[in-house]
This record gives sequence, C-alpha cells and structure tokens, in this order.
Amino acid sequence: MSLQTADMVLQLTTVLYFISMAGYLLFLFKQKSMYQKTAFRLITTAIVFHFISMMIYTIATRHAPIQNLSQSLSAAALALGCMFLFFQYKFDLKILGVFASALLSAIMLAVLMIPDAPVESNAVFKGFWFYSHIILVLTGEAALGLACGTGILYLLQEKGIKTKSPGFFFKRLPSLDFLDNVGYTCLTTGFALLTIGLVTGFIYAKIIWGTFWSWDPKEVFSAGTWLVYAALLHLRLYSGWRGRKSAIMTIIGFFIIMFTFLGVNMLLGGHHQAFTK
Repeated sequence: MSLQTADMVLQLTTVLYFISMAGYLLFLFKQKSMYQKTAFRLITTAIVFHFISMMIYTIATRHAPIQNLSQSLSAAALALGCMFLFFQYKFDLKILGVFASALLSAIMLAVLMIPDAPVESNAVFKGFWFYSHIILVLTGEAALGLACGTGILYLLQEKGIKTKSPGFFFKRLPSLDFLDNVGYTCLTTGFALLTIGLVTGFIYAKIIWGTFWSWDPKEVFSAGTWLVYAALLHLRLYSGWRGRKSAIMTIIGFFIIMFTFLGVNMLLGGHHQAFTK
C-alpha cells in the first residue's frame, strides 16, 4: 500500500462522482429510471472507492487523512456520500441524487486542485475522542447539507405549484409534504450528530488543552451554528415553521456551516487552522 495508490484510487473516485452527476442530470431531463439506477450504482461505487482510498492512506501513513485542507474536504465528501446513501435507502428520494452528486463532484474537484502537501503525523490529532469528534461532526454537517438540498427542492416545487402553468420541476419532484418530511429528518439527524460531535470535541479539548472551552474562533462559530439549528427546530415544533420558512432556514444554515468549516480557519485561525492549511 502506498500514497500513490491512494491518490490513484481517489482520482478514479472523482471521475466516478462526475459520471454519476452526468447520469443524474440525464435522469432530471429525460426522467428515465435507467439513468437514475446507473447513476446511483456509480455514486455508490465512488463512495466505496473513496473509503478504500482513505484506508490505504491511513495504513501507509499511520494517521487518518484529515490533516490539511485537501484531506479535510475529502473526508467531508465521504461523509456526505455515506449520508446520502443512508437517506436514499430510507426515503428513496431519487432526485436528491442530482444535488448530492453535484456537491460531491464540486468538493472532489477542489480536493484535486488544492495541493496536498506532505503532513507529519501529529500525536495531538489522534485518539478515540478526536476521531469521534471528527466523524460525528462531519456526518452531522453532511446530513444538514442534504437538508439544504431538500430545502432547495422544496422551494422549486413550491414555485411550480404556485404558478399558473407547472414549470420544469413540477412533474419531476414529489409532493411538498414529502419533501418537508425528508428535510425534517435530515435536519433532526444532522442536529443530533452535530450535538454529540460538539460534546466529544469539548471532551477532547479538555484532555489536550486542559479546558472544555477556550474561546477558539472555531468553537465560537460552531456554537453559533448549533444555536441557529436549535432555533430552527424550536420554531418548527412550537411556532409552525414548516415548509417554506424551514426550507429557507436550512439553506441559510448550511451556508453558515460552510463558512464555519472553511472561512473561520482561514481568516481567524485558532486550534483548527491546521486542518485548512
């Protein structure tokens, strides 16, 4: 096993993501199940190869590939792919593959374009609490990303319903209630995973830096992101914020997540800056 092998598998993974995106786009326009089934098989294969690539890298270097920006984005893409498979199995919302494959392709293109400079193993970035924190936060954010995608689909379908003549998406999307239900499940799943992920992060910080909270910029923005989603769930449960309002908030929330994931580390620094160098 070598880093070169891991890179080759990752490149193949990226190609498969792009081909799956093409298949989903054909399904979107042609509405033939053959295209969706082929695209789903391709994206599933890509996710498997993606996991294999990360395992090869881990075996070759004896540390997980989450040490810089390129690797962190790749890990985020794998989490997104895995969560997509989970929700696809649960709801069979075929059209969600258009959003997932496009986002995965964009992330992996960035992964290949960003230099993956050699990173020395850091004993600080290891251990049960560290890996638990990373896995839970990434899968939580991936689920919230899919909630964003479902929110976009909801707004498109709502627009088609409200116009006098049904638009392009009207016959291609399911009912608003179904989309809202899928989005809510993505939201609650992502929020639960993110919450547990933040807790494990606090425990890890206590072990490494001696304190649960140090006003690190990433900690502050992560807590702020959590509060946004907590407020959204509260409004859904007690103020009737379903449908359009919820869809818009999930989209805004995901943009906040992306800024927290990338912008905070790059612009403000802190303990997490190492992951985006």
